[in-house]
Amino acid sequence: MALYHIPVCIIALLLLFISMASTSLPPTSSSSLLFFSPPEGGLTHLVVNNKTGEVYLGAVNWIYKLSSNLTKLRSHVTGPVTDNPRCYPPPGVQSCPHELVQTSNVNKLLLLDAAHNRLIACGSTSQGICQFLRLDDLFKLGEPHHRKEHYLSSVAEAGTMSGVVISPDVFGGGGKLFVGTPIDGKSEYFPTLSSRKLMSNEENADMFSFVYQDEFVSSQLKIPSDTLSKFPAFDIYYIYGFNSEQFVYYLTLQLDTQLTSPDASSEQFFTSKIVRLCVDDPKFYSYVEFPIGCTKDGVEYRLVQDAYLARPGIRLARSLGIQEHEEVLFTVFAQGQKNRAKPPKESALCLFTMKRIKEKIKERIQSCYRGEGKLSLPWLLNKELACINSVSISDYNVPKL
Repeated sequence: MALYHIPVCIIALLLLFISMASTSLPPTSSSSLLFFSPPEGGLTHLVVNNKTGEVYLGAVNWIYKLSSNLTKLRSHVTGPVTDNPRCYPPPGVQSCPHELVQTSNVNKLLLLDAAHNRLIACGSTSQGICQFLRLDDLFKLGEPHHRKEHYLSSVAEAGTMSGVVISPDVFGGGGKLFVGTPIDGKSEYFPTLSSRKLMSNEENADMFSFVYQDEFVSSQLKIPSDTLSKFPAFDIYYIYGFNSEQFVYYLTLQLDTQLTSPDASSEQFFTSKIVRLCVDDPKFYSYVEFPIGCTKDGVEYRLVQDAYLARPGIRLARSLGIQEHEEVLFTVFAQGQKNRAKPPKESALCLFTMKRIKEKIKERIQSCYRGEGKLSLPWLLNKELACINSVSISDYNVPKL
């Protein structure tokens, strides 16, 4: 049986828009607010250790550890670095013919690997290599950089790369790191989506190697060269990633190749998509994606800006008609489909229940197996393909949708 990449049309899941109510709130003294401001500015990521309440911050050239009341406890310098983005491999591994200059290192990925008591901090320099930092004192445990799998992406723009850590034995097997990143046209160097091995020893030669790799298939997706030839500006920006049950999800922003003309001077349109694949699928056959957005008063909000997965409180759960233990995806969208780099100020906070998202994915997969609709993955397949009437998905041993 052929396994297809199956997207879903826009989900009409707008459950709630939150606006400021004109209720009377007690005045707040500025002296009672907790804050932290790094001397160089440029904060890019925040991670909270739920066991200790300690806060870890990714910034330009620095990683910080704060107490729960935002007092600085530790700091670790990551830049500037002598570099040139055209050097591949990075100059620390192989001599480079291009001029090297002092380059700020933008933190693009900051993840808590609790099973190994460490942070994973990936930057923009040296083709996107990562450091492993001990949670207690930010001591550098390792910095793999000798193999091509150690280079994740040289794109310097923060907020466009996202990762999900899967702890060892949670779904069977060792630890994994799912990474989604833009590639800036360098498909020969970087996959846009991959799953990597997380070894307990930071110096292990298999660190960051693909979970599966043979002559034909590996745990990665690359943007095809044909797509980049037709749409040189095409890329996929990974805004938020998370794990829910046996799946990994990403909220992405990418060029809409159906609305955008290949002409380089034409107006560009973007679309937001939610991506899903099974945690225990090393060959990425379970990969699906579909557009996601919301509408209010006839106005579409299609440019995803940020998101967060959480469980609702009592009142919100009741208003959504769900239980308190069920997951809700809080998502911020900017208006329209243009100006990805400078989105409109008009935005909306939209709530999606994971239960409803999973139902929609299941419905679309089943309809495609009935031969209804199209696969709608032009960036990956380079053309539109119709769904094929196939054996029912329930006849196979596949993960529960």
